[in-house]
Amino acid sequence: MDDIEVPQYFICPISLQIMKDPVTAITGITYDRESIEHWLFTSKNTICPVSKQPLPKASDLTPNHTLRRLIQAWCTQNASHGIDRIPTPKPPLDKFQVLKLIKHLWQPRHQLKTIRQLELLAAENERNRTYMVEAGVPRAMLLFIAKCFERGQMDLGLEEALSVLQLIPIPSSETTQLLIENDHLINSLKWVLCCELENHDTVKSHAMVVLKAITNSAGSRVLERLEPGFFKTIVRVLRSGITQHGLNAALQVLLDTCPWGRNRIMMVEAGAVFELIEFELGLPEKRTTELIFGILFHLCSLADGRAQFLNHRGSIAVVAKRILKVSQAVNDRAVLILSMICKFSGTYMVLQEMLKVGAVSKLCQLLQVDCDPLLKDKAREILRAHSQEWKDSPCIRVSQDQYLR
Repeated sequence: MDDIEVPQYFICPISLQIMKDPVTAITGITYDRESIEHWLFTSKNTICPVSKQPLPKASDLTPNHTLRRLIQAWCTQNASHGIDRIPTPKPPLDKFQVLKLIKHLWQPRHQLKTIRQLELLAAENERNRTYMVEAGVPRAMLLFIAKCFERGQMDLGLEEALSVLQLIPIPSSETTQLLIENDHLINSLKWVLCCELENHDTVKSHAMVVLKAITNSAGSRVLERLEPGFFKTIVRVLRSGITQHGLNAALQVLLDTCPWGRNRIMMVEAGAVFELIEFELGLPEKRTTELIFGILFHLCSLADGRAQFLNHRGSIAVVAKRILKVSQAVNDRAVLILSMICKFSGTYMVLQEMLKVGAVSKLCQLLQVDCDPLLKDKAREILRAHSQEWKDSPCIRVSQDQYLR
């Protein structure tokens, strides 16, 4: 192969390899389909790599059949040199094919086959996913799940429908309209989370990711009317086990619904505080910790939330340990949590526990490092308010001399 001179016009300008499926962009430059589609759909570029002219991802890519046949003929002529003939590529998916599949979705005898075909297409490449979104596949999959819920049947294709929604984005405008049209949308996903399924962790993680997309797009009219069962279901799924992706989705759902006081009360009643601390004690990844601390901050604004927080023997210790170890967002939430605990639940036992597990020394450290001035002010405020209870601590004595006056 190294001894054979490959015609330059056989080479893709992006991959610098022989083109398998040459296509010509509206700028007149020919690329291998896989390379230019990755450039447009995955990397989100909007200019032609060679000409630098505008090249929207919605622009047509015209198959260059003549060049492909020339490449195939050249490969056949050089087969004795170990060059394999490039197979004729299958026609790419277009929007009209997707629309045809959606029609088949509502025919019972074609249902399972259609959903599985959509799942394969969604997993194939970004171009397919883009066409599927434009054709309304997210809406069709959500309506299919809602129909399964209304019938109370775990229909064949339900798992695959959730998998499709895991692979393609759900436009927020579409979700908003669906929530107006269908009151059962959130309940249908809650139903999936409650069902006994063969692939428990994966399917429920997919359902949680879809639920996250829906709650993220839902307005206050929907989120302020959530029922206790909604939060009990999420906490139950967290307790029973879920994938990391599903865990973060579930935590994002809780965080997105925290601004409403009624929701916070229901989360506390569902035992969310205890479960969040248990997860944090397991040393999760950075993003998970940020979500957990964001939720704990909201729940500790409630008296019952603080009581549940303090009932867990590791709560203060784990919050203190994360300060200056994870991110600025975690530092901020951790200090605010400790501030609320001190201000509203700061009994002698609690304040001594803070001293014992290192929370006080972490607050003192914040005064000595380069961090947000507002965070330093909050730490200083806590230390000043309880300096008498902590006066025997060496770090307090140093801080009083240098920073608290």
